[in-house]
Amino acid sequence: MAKRIAFLHDGLDVRALFSSGVTGNPISIPQVVVFDAGDHSKLAGDEAGRSGPWLESRNGSLRPLQPESTMPGADETLYREDDGIAIIAINRPEKKNTLTNSVIQGIEDGIDRASRARDVSAVVLRGIGDTLTAGYDLTANRGDWETPYGAPEVEPREGAWDPVRDLQFMGENVRRFMRIWQCPKPVLGEIRGWAIGGATDMILCCDQLYMARDAHIGYAPSRIYGTPTTMLWVYRLTLEHAKQFLLTGRAIDAETAYRIGLVSHIVDPDDLSALVESEARLFRNIPANQLALNKLLINQAYENMGLRTTQLLGTLFDGMTRHTEEAYRWVEEFGEKGFRETIRERDRPWGDYGEKGRESEPRGGEDG
Repeated sequence: MAKRIAFLHDGLDVRALFSSGVTGNPISIPQVVVFDAGDHSKLAGDEAGRSGPWLESRNGSLRPLQPESTMPGADETLYREDDGIAIIAINRPEKKNTLTNSVIQGIEDGIDRASRARDVSAVVLRGIGDTLTAGYDLTANRGDWETPYGAPEVEPREGAWDPVRDLQFMGENVRRFMRIWQCPKPVLGEIRGWAIGGATDMILCCDQLYMARDAHIGYAPSRIYGTPTTMLWVYRLTLEHAKQFLLTGRAIDAETAYRIGLVSHIVDPDDLSALVESEARLFRNIPANQLALNKLLINQAYENMGLRTTQLLGTLFDGMTRHTEEAYRWVEEFGEKGFRETIRERDRPWGDYGEKGRESEPRGGEDG
């Protein structure tokens, strides 16, 4: 169990801003589904009943999805273009939209597609159902994930780990998350329900964040088993607030997130999607090159403040935190006490996440 969970975090990309090419080892093209939104059996939550074509991408080609298609995981990430904007939606509501390799790859593919689309001025990133994403799917096997680094396999002795292999493996996720940061078009993140752990590594790469009034965001693995890998927390917050929430892992409610400057707007849940789409469409009134240059100007300032070095250390330290004696013992408790009870014990002193509103807590093998 410890080995399986030990590889489910993120890493680093040191490519230039807005680089649109894929370099290094080949990676598989995600299966991003685009279909007629009239087929409500394929949609849930805010996407139900929306207009716009949905396509399925396989090996880089796009074609209409056949109704009889039942390929597993084919619709885990949805993409559509509608009236000047692109919408990318994580579609695993039954698993609280937990992050898998195909989901993360689908997000990158959607960002790249939106970047190339002539009629798209801005991008919206959201989750289907009542939660953006509850973090990594800790039930996934390592074999389900991309392996961007090849080296001879050596049977490790008990307790040993390869920091280079781990860094390269996790780095593939940060590279893909940072496609949001590198996208020359504004990307607006929509936070509904929960955004926990690895979810924050992804969503904090967006240019602006809109949060439902009843939503929460936080990096629970700060308490054990993780450090932020894209580490945009410290660049979005003051030093005091970064330490307040990263040293404790405390969950942040919407009012607090707005007060400390982590999000741009807080909105009633029923109005969230409509407002985000409306705000995204306003960017149609600004030349695309103007938007790209202003985004690059802002981003490079943070790059020059050491963002990439911070991400390198965050990713390396993340691997370290998952291979301490305390981490090994914590993972062993999953089998002894059960996943949910182990999470509750972690959160009990703080009264959040697993201990905050049992009926609304994230479930489904998540919280990574």
